Amino acid sequence: MLVSEFDFDPPEDRIAPHPAEPRDSARLLVVHPGEPLRDCRVTDLVPLRERRVTDLLDILRAGDVLVVNDSKVLPAELKGTRIRGENLATVSFNLHKRVDARTWRAFARPAKRLQILDRLELGDDGSLLARVAGKGETGEVTLEFDLGGAPLDEAIKAHGAMPLPPYIEAKRGTEARDKTDYQTVYAAVDGAVAAPTAGLHFTEGLLQKLRDKGVGIERVTLHVGAGTFLPMKADDTDDHVMHAEWGELTDAVVHRLDAARAAGGRIVAVGTTSLRLLETAARATGSLAPFVGETDIFITPGFRFRAVDLLMTNFHLPRSTLFMLLGAFAGRVLDNLRSTDVLARWGGEEVLLLLPETSLDGALVLLERGRREVAELCVETANGEIRLTVSIGVAAGRVQETMEQVLEHADEALYQAKAQGRDRVVVYGGGRPGEPAPDERTDF
Repeated sequence: MLVSEFDFDPPEDRIAPHPAEPRDSARLLVVHPGEPLRDCRVTDLVPLRERRVTDLLDILRAGDVLVVNDSKVLPAELKGTRIRGENLATVSFNLHKRVDARTWRAFARPAKRLQILDRLELGDDGSLLARVAGKGETGEVTLEFDLGGAPLDEAIKAHGAMPLPPYIEAKRGTEARDKTDYQTVYAAVDGAVAAPTAGLHFTEGLLQKLRDKGVGIERVTLHVGAGTFLPMKADDTDDHVMHAEWGELTDAVVHRLDAARAAGGRIVAVGTTSLRLLETAARATGSLAPFVGETDIFITPGFRFRAVDLLMTNFHLPRSTLFMLLGAFAGRVLDNLRSTDVLARWGGEEVLLLLPETSLDGALVLLERGRREVAELCVETANGEIRLTVSIGVAAGRVQETMEQVLEHADEALYQAKAQGRDRVVVYGGGRPGEPAPDERTDF
């Protein structure tokens, strides 16, 4: 898919420089399956009243399970001095992945000031010592510290600052309160260098009230890397390379989640990190299984979700992998159909979809999502799995064409799709996304 399909202009005045106080007073937007986005300050259930995170007590029911990420954020932004003989320069680093007890990968600013074997004095007093052991692309470097293991972790905590998201850092500098504000109340396992931000909205009080209601709370661990802040540079999602992150889902948690689902409960992922780990653990067999290791799962529209029923997440930046994941979770083919669209059977194994008042580009986005979702499906039989694909022919109505002519064009494109190998979308006349058909009409 084109990355440009996920672009928009975020309103700067809606980006808060500090979190809500108390945490669980943050506003909440609820999206129901098959319904358009709507601000829940006006709903049938709670008329003329804003929804807040505390309203999860009304939204969730006994037997549901919240899955939270208990990764603990290290204050992994380090500033200091590069030393090369008598030549000194100010540099800063965002640690993003531990390599071993003494070595980290980091994003450097400015990376052009660094060379392999440069010595570094980091922290306010310059007492945290390291050297540049390697340089990669996009400003990435490998740092080898003089300290290692637990002493290094404690030194990073003492000298580092919390790595703020770029959209916050652009509005203000780091503050002492960030070490509390950007840590969840259930954080336990050191290793993240960016906060799993959806969980920041929970308080101990709200969690206890949810437990009292019968909502389960299970912990998984996914160490969020600074790669989550990186913009996508590829023009097509197929060309994007995800940064891997380490995670763990234990056998005990898997059994409790399976039992909850079997009893009719819903699995609610708190944040994209929890969702990515759960879907990684279910990817191999379609069912949850214990998992420990690295995941670089990249979820885009068309992905078939197997482990998660509901998602609680923050708003996300344009052109980001997180926004694409959100689009994948919120969108299914039928969920995207409007009341004016028509879906009908056409012949023995074919269906007809009419999209009035729709551009060719818009239709192709929807149809490509549908193709990818079908490709994720499989049917279990006594002889094993049967994988499914769909071939789609598209035709845009043009001036002076009858409906019969448009259908003939779509049918011709469909057979071209089959002849080209199936599992694809073909446009009559060779049109493609970003290239509207000549004299395109929008009345059918």
